[in-house]
Amino acid sequence: MADVNTARLCAQIVESYFGPLTAKIASVVLTRGRLGLPQLVRLSSLKPRTVRACIIVLVQHNILWHAHTEEEGEVVEFNVQECLIRLRFGRFIWQTEALFGREAAEIVQVLLDHGKLRRPEIMSQLSVSDSKRSAAYSRALHKLVSGSYIKPSTLLSHQSPRDKRINYEAEERAKLAGLPTARQLREAKEAAGARLKREEEEAEKVGLKRKAAEQLTARNSTKRKVVDDEEVDIQDDIYFRVNYDRYNVHIRNKLIESAARERYNDAAATVVRATLKATEGKQISVAEPRSDPISLATVASQLPDDKDLSSGLVLSSSHKKPSDIALIKDYLGMLACADNPTAVGRSASFVSFGGSKIQVEFEIVCRRLRRRVLEAVTRERHGDDAVRIVRLLLDTGKMDEKQISKVAMMALKDVRPLLSALSADSLVSLQDVPRSADRNPVRTFYLWYVDLTKAYTALLGYLYKSLYNIGMRRQAEAQEPGIKAVLDKRERSDVIQDERLLTRVEREMIYEWESKRDKLTVLEMRVEEAVFVVRDLGVLGIEDD
Repeated sequence: MADVNTARLCAQIVESYFGPLTAKIASVVLTRGRLGLPQLVRLSSLKPRTVRACIIVLVQHNILWHAHTEEEGEVVEFNVQECLIRLRFGRFIWQTEALFGREAAEIVQVLLDHGKLRRPEIMSQLSVSDSKRSAAYSRALHKLVSGSYIKPSTLLSHQSPRDKRINYEAEERAKLAGLPTARQLREAKEAAGARLKREEEEAEKVGLKRKAAEQLTARNSTKRKVVDDEEVDIQDDIYFRVNYDRYNVHIRNKLIESAARERYNDAAATVVRATLKATEGKQISVAEPRSDPISLATVASQLPDDKDLSSGLVLSSSHKKPSDIALIKDYLGMLACADNPTAVGRSASFVSFGGSKIQVEFEIVCRRLRRRVLEAVTRERHGDDAVRIVRLLLDTGKMDEKQISKVAMMALKDVRPLLSALSADSLVSLQDVPRSADRNPVRTFYLWYVDLTKAYTALLGYLYKSLYNIGMRRQAEAQEPGIKAVLDKRERSDVIQDERLLTRVEREMIYEWESKRDKLTVLEMRVEEAVFVVRDLGVLGIEDD
């Protein structure tokens, strides 16, 4: 089951895509947990035929998992992450067009509209009659599949990974004899996770069919086999869906580049972009702690020809201009914080530059991005003094309020209400340390600290609530009687052909409404980006070093 804010946001997204009846089914599953068809019919007060159709639609779009248990029979479970990621669909289409062109963007849009399709169905949905355009769409589809932007949809993707992990862990524990130790339980859990990951990787290998063309040639009176070409065909009987992880990689890399530009300058961001671009083809998921090692020459080959790297450094006028390799080495040393070889310097670095190999430290940078979102929300809700307290607790650890007042140079009467307000929002937590066995409050130390797991969970709740309010505001603006009448009039066929049928006042009302809608869309994108930083970039672990 999901919390209140998440459930409301998911129900709103489902209603905007599939209508109120499907949203009602989604709301029941979100609030009640996994349910079977009879329970859904009873709790939703809908006809069984309608409930079955709604379930088929949600399963087709990967929003519902289904499972079969001995106790409950066939049940369905809501996939919250799959629903929330629909807020990024516009960005996915834009990213595809920037990488592969308009044909690939149209293919991705068709897949996003229909959930999963086979190759002939994709081509039929595009309604291509020209042979030249059909070949262009085929090439675009091949690029998307070979680049893992589209992946096969298998039976494993329709089952809850939590159920499979629990079953695999139970099988691993059954192999242990006697009372298992904590180490054995941890190893069993890791083995179950590795088995689940291995099954998913093997299931996603289908989809491409390779054919090696061989011919015998004679040279110097000796016959041998020569492989002229290797054709790769897309199987027609495989269903394909969009691989969101591949697009999340591009969003993460863009955020890292923006962070480097904000901290240093445009030239440093250009070096970071070249380093990321050199290994972008091998970056499959945002769960990777760091990129593959590359050389200086590889980074230099990815730099644009018209970029002057010397503009971002202060160079001595008495010497000649250094080479690009020397400038790249200076930038990488700066990005790796080579002048501060301590734990603090490493936590502030973007790359690791040892010897001749460079790696982008995704885990370190993403930890800083999450902490920046935490501080931004704290500043917005409680002010700069609260940010000072949060930073102090993150850097120092557990402290009592007198120590916080002394180190932060704030009056105790100002620290106490701030700590209470931060604790009410779950941004800081309290740890009691009793000095006696009776746990008397008078003889107990109360230490404040930041529980990052709890704080980031609370942040996600606030962000989901903001996204829900933005959607409700957009809906309320469109349902205002005056605006609704003008929008309905604009949808008439005669007005579509000749917009001069609209009066000046009506055109001004439409312009004002579109301006408000665009502002809400920009705000929604910013909040969703914060959700991406806190949730999707938190897969590597939340705790600081």
